[in-house]
Amino acid sequence: MKASSRWVNWCLLLGVLSIVPAARASGPQWVEVRSPHFSVATDAGEKRGREVAMRFEQMRAVFSTLMTKSNVNIPVPLQIVAFRNTKEFRLFAPLWQGKPTQLAGLFQGGQDRSFIMLDMSVENPWVVVFHEYAHQLMNGILTQQRDLWFEEGFAEYFSTIEVHNKQARVGKVPASAYLELQQAGMMKIADLFKVGPDSQTYNENSDRRGVFYAESNLLMHYIYDNHLLPKVRVYFNLTNDEKVPVEEAIQQAFGMTPTEFDKALRDYVSGGHPVYYVISTPGDIATSGYAAVPLSPADSAAILADIHLHSLDYKEKAIEEFQEILKSDPNNAAACRGLGYAYLQKRESKQAAEYFRRAAQLNSKDPRVHYYSAMLMNSERGAFQDRSRLLEMIKELETAISLDPSFADPYSLLGFAQCMLGDMEEGFANMKKAISLSPRNQLYQFNLAQMYMKNRQPDLAIPMLEALSRSQEPQIAENASQFLARAEQVKQMLEGNAQLRDREQTQLVQDKDEDEPDEAPPPAAPGPERTAGAIKYMKGMLTGVDCATPPSAVLTVIAGSATWKMKVADTNHAVVLGANAFSCSWSKRKVALNYVETGDGQGRVVSVELQ
Repeated sequence: MKASSRWVNWCLLLGVLSIVPAARASGPQWVEVRSPHFSVATDAGEKRGREVAMRFEQMRAVFSTLMTKSNVNIPVPLQIVAFRNTKEFRLFAPLWQGKPTQLAGLFQGGQDRSFIMLDMSVENPWVVVFHEYAHQLMNGILTQQRDLWFEEGFAEYFSTIEVHNKQARVGKVPASAYLELQQAGMMKIADLFKVGPDSQTYNENSDRRGVFYAESNLLMHYIYDNHLLPKVRVYFNLTNDEKVPVEEAIQQAFGMTPTEFDKALRDYVSGGHPVYYVISTPGDIATSGYAAVPLSPADSAAILADIHLHSLDYKEKAIEEFQEILKSDPNNAAACRGLGYAYLQKRESKQAAEYFRRAAQLNSKDPRVHYYSAMLMNSERGAFQDRSRLLEMIKELETAISLDPSFADPYSLLGFAQCMLGDMEEGFANMKKAISLSPRNQLYQFNLAQMYMKNRQPDLAIPMLEALSRSQEPQIAENASQFLARAEQVKQMLEGNAQLRDREQTQLVQDKDEDEPDEAPPPAAPGPERTAGAIKYMKGMLTGVDCATPPSAVLTVIAGSATWKMKVADTNHAVVLGANAFSCSWSKRKVALNYVETGDGQGRVVSVELQ
């Protein structure tokens, strides 16, 4: 049975029980094997560790060849842990309905670090972990998240990579997939396409789940062998963008009814001849540059505690484990880093800062320590309004990037910090770099859209926000929808300003022509003031907000030597830049306002931007 990366996001990891240095001192020696692209920690011996690293180097090279990518990247650092036996490995097995699953490999995802674990005592642990590694490679190459059948079928397709001396084989269907479908029967194609992350089919350890994986695998072969990828793209456009029902989208995209599609796939499977591809073994597989070093009991325990720290329900246990490590090894940099990150997540800034400081002193070459330190500064109130703090944050992020140029998160935070300093060119470059390293990270895309808005480029922000508003992540979709409405208002406002400037420029030219006649003109007839109702722009200091008569509010703004009272008609629908929403608690903030003057020292706010 295959392990799913989604499982780890919902399931608990079992405790490591007494994973402390004393408990490991009498056990097998842990070693770390480093290859050019991977780190493998194992208690199964150096030889097996090198084998694991080699296997992953092989898959990476083949995947790079197939994707015609010169640089295959995974968005976050990856730690591989190879356990010597099933008993030890099962301590990390996820739970479903209170029972541990039986797995040969396991993937544990995280925003800043991911883990792959495998049981070296089983005959073939590679298929499961290669499946999960394929997901990570997809995240670093493909731009959009797709339906589960496509995601899992794609990962299954590439998980069977076999590398020999002169050739590599890709897409070989295991006999177990045919057996699964023969014994349990195939799902209807419409039902397969509707399986979602929360469905019983996808989560229960049952025959139906096995059928889902086997059929998704063979469907992907059917698509590749019949050159149907262009039609798959049409299908996704119909279902994701236009919200066309699955059955109707199948008919429009593939030119056949769901029933006809069912028959075509059954005939293909019963034929038993899916194509697998043979390619020359890539010449860039890293076979040298490997190094192995023994791990102390404290270091191996820190790696396992870090797995707990990145699980949903064992963060408190991880804190206890890190503290136990530091009792016996006070200078363990990994444990200090782990505790710093744990306290950062708990928003206990003082403790986090202390442990990051210790970790940096003990190991200044750890990119995550510098990134975490910058995250800590970012989490502090008013961080983006303090120039000295921003410069300090940027220094930490640049250090993290220099130590690990493929780590996406530091680029994202660096881009946003530079934007806040007004260095828009560098800010955009670094945010786009983060997106290129992790093209499926929708938070990066949302941040880029916000940067476009700060730079008064709603035309660039709106298409991104429209796509994000259809995200399957509810929070991303909600935030994007709200920001999209603001972006469209700002676009209208800027277009109005441009039209007004054009009219005023035309009038100025006409006035200049009329000012230079051969004879003196007659006195001008009185008329309406040209600037009445015009949208104006102001920068100043916001000293307070009066929300005594909701939903309206009055801003007190000092601009030069003048004090203005600026009315916001409805705070719930105000156009706000530089903040998620209007706040009655704003005080002593630099602001830029678009407004209409309504009287002496009074105006009506069109938009407010916090700077």
